[in-house]
Amino acid sequence: MISHLDLRLLAIFDEIYRTRSVSAAAESLDLGQPAVSVALSRLRRHFGDQLFVRTSQGMEPTPFAEELSGPVRHALQAMDAVMGKRNEFDPTSSSRTFRICMTDISQLILLPRLWEKLRGTAPGIRIEVLPIGDGIAQQMESGVADLAVGFMPQLESGFYQQVLFLQTFVCVVGQAHPRIRGRLTLKQFQEEDHAAIASSGAAPLIIEKEIARQGLRRRVAIELPNYLGAAFVAEHTDLVVTVPERFGELLRERGAYQILPVPFPLPEYEVKQLWHQRYHNDPGNRWLRQLILELMSRPARGRGRQAKA
Repeated sequence: MISHLDLRLLAIFDEIYRTRSVSAAAESLDLGQPAVSVALSRLRRHFGDQLFVRTSQGMEPTPFAEELSGPVRHALQAMDAVMGKRNEFDPTSSSRTFRICMTDISQLILLPRLWEKLRGTAPGIRIEVLPIGDGIAQQMESGVADLAVGFMPQLESGFYQQVLFLQTFVCVVGQAHPRIRGRLTLKQFQEEDHAAIASSGAAPLIIEKEIARQGLRRRVAIELPNYLGAAFVAEHTDLVVTVPERFGELLRERGAYQILPVPFPLPEYEVKQLWHQRYHNDPGNRWLRQLILELMSRPARGRGRQAKA
């Protein structure tokens, strides 16, 4: 490893080479001439060469010093470049790719808003969405994923986390449902056929566990892998589907749906963004987290909370 003293010696060599003078080098470096002479002596001992000899034209470099001058200059320039680096992030000029693990609901809610914001303020930023899988913790630890957004209790231990909003559920049926009109009773919920989500994060498990805990029935006629497919089915059939509330709000604006309260109590759950310690102080990751917080938080819910599990 190069010490601070070694760097000073190289800087002195470079300045003598440039000025052809010990006194001029001392003045340029704001050092005393004796200090520069001592440094030159150390350089001569180290390299086993005179390096510079006095002539009528000044301190002229030896052939070895001529060969050494280029590598010394490159070394000093490289060190200047390293020391001039700062851990900073400018979204307006960055072309960084951020990889975010998301549930399908998070994709539907966040991505349109995020893209609209990026297009105006950070046009070079690229977003790559990764699915939620069994290896998500390893993806976060290894740096394959920068961030995770959704309800993922399996990540809450050992990761930084920030609550974006509280989520609950609503029931969705088609606008032309033959038996349900503006209200869904508990009796109807238990008698109607349902489309259920087999795998899309941990939220569907809340519904299953509460139905079992409360001793209710739900006749599942179709199991689907994601909420988007279930919503399409609900619009065009007489099936009932229970979905997160914010997804229901999106559907209300975009299709022929009835969005109805669930006729039995279901707990709220926290939708969070989570990240590994390696990215906690990364300026780019911090910028993205703040942007997502602003886009996803509701003022009525208060500010997101941050903690390390």
